[in-house]
Parts: sequence; C-alpha cells; structure tokens
Amino acid sequence: MSPRPYELLVFDWDGTLIDSIGSIVACTQTTLAELGLEPLPDLAIRQTIGLGLKETLEALLPDASRELANQIRETYFHHWLTTYCHQPILFPDVEPTLQRLAGEGYVMAVATGKSRRGLERDMARIGLREYFATTRTVDEAPSKPSPQMLLDVLDDLGMHARTTLMIGDTTHDLHMARAAGVAAVAVTGGSQTRQTLAEAEPLDLLGSVLDLPEWLALRTAHALLPR
Repeated sequence: MSPRPYELLVFDWDGTLIDSIGSIVACTQTTLAELGLEPLPDLAIRQTIGLGLKETLEALLPDASRELANQIRETYFHHWLTTYCHQPILFPDVEPTLQRLAGEGYVMAVATGKSRRGLERDMARIGLREYFATTRTVDEAPSKPSPQMLLDVLDDLGMHARTTLMIGDTTHDLHMARAAGVAAVAVTGGSQTRQTLAEAEPLDLLGSVLDLPEWLALRTAHALLPR
C-alpha cells in the first residue's frame, strides 16, 4: 500500500491553474455597462467566481427577471468569446509543476464551474489536457458547492475520497470538498482573500499550485514517521 496520504489531485481551473480572474471581472462589468446596469463592486464579482453562471447571476442580481438574466448571459458570452476568452494565461510554472506531479505518479483531474465548451476551448488554446485523467464541468453536474462534481470524478476513476485532495482558490471549492468527504487546500493567488479562505478551514493555505509538490512531500514524510 502506498505511504502517500493522497493519490488523486483534483484542481479547480479559473484562479487556480489559469490566471483569468481579471478577465472575468472585466467581462462582467462590460456586460453590465452595455445593458445600462449599475456596475458591481469588483470584490462582489470575485466572490462568485467558481460558481456556474446561473448561480453567479442569482448571487449578484437576485431580483433580475428571467428576461434580464437571459440578456446578461447572452451579452456576457458575446463579450467573452469575442474579447476576453483570449486573455487568460497559465499562472507561471504551472505546467512544470503538473509534469512533476505526473512523474511522481499522482492521478489528476479538474472540477470547474466553467462550461464544457469553455473548458475545452481553454485546453485547446493553453494545453494541459494530457495531465488530467478526467474532468467535470457545470454542464455535467450541479454547481459548486454541491459535491456532485467530485463524486463523479471519484466514480469515473475508481478512487476513494480518503485519498483525494482538492486544490482550489475559493470557498466554493473548499465547501464542495467537505461535502464530498475530501480533504482540500486553498491557493491564495486567485479570486478570494486569504482571510476568506482561512475561514473555510482548508488543510493549508498555499501561495500557489507551485507550492503543492513540496507540501505533498512533507505530508508523505509525516505519514512515514513511526507512530
């Protein structure tokens, strides 16, 4: 039996592997301006990143009519596809980090609030597809913090919750993990503040995904200590 406490690493996408938070906020503000709506605080938008778009609109504009919500979705997608989807890039040294983790034998997956089309578009443009054994989007499962994305990943791969680690930049990721019975760490370079993440009680707060290999190595070394 492997001495490592974790065998499966499940990553969030936006704000964890991909530096897209600024683009999402800007696209949202552009959408509101075009429709003649008042701008929202950037922080409020950042707090919803990681949810599905339907859940995001319900959180940001709870009184919006169905007609207005549809207009917002259509306008947002127009601006995202014509301008903003080309802007996000990988955080520095993410790919070498994933290469290292793959070389160490970890199985990896993605669970994201993006649409399937959005995730596939990013993967085609940026790469990384080869590192992930499976992926789940909001098109195949309820939005975070529902545990279903993680439960589906575990089922797909025949892995156990007790040997799975979720890595994300929002409390939505952390709450999803807790609901699925999965351990989680937070990265602090994404959409939510360190204090907000700490309140959700992750195992640890990492500066970025680049810190993950050493963190895992320390956890494994600790597991090997005599009891």
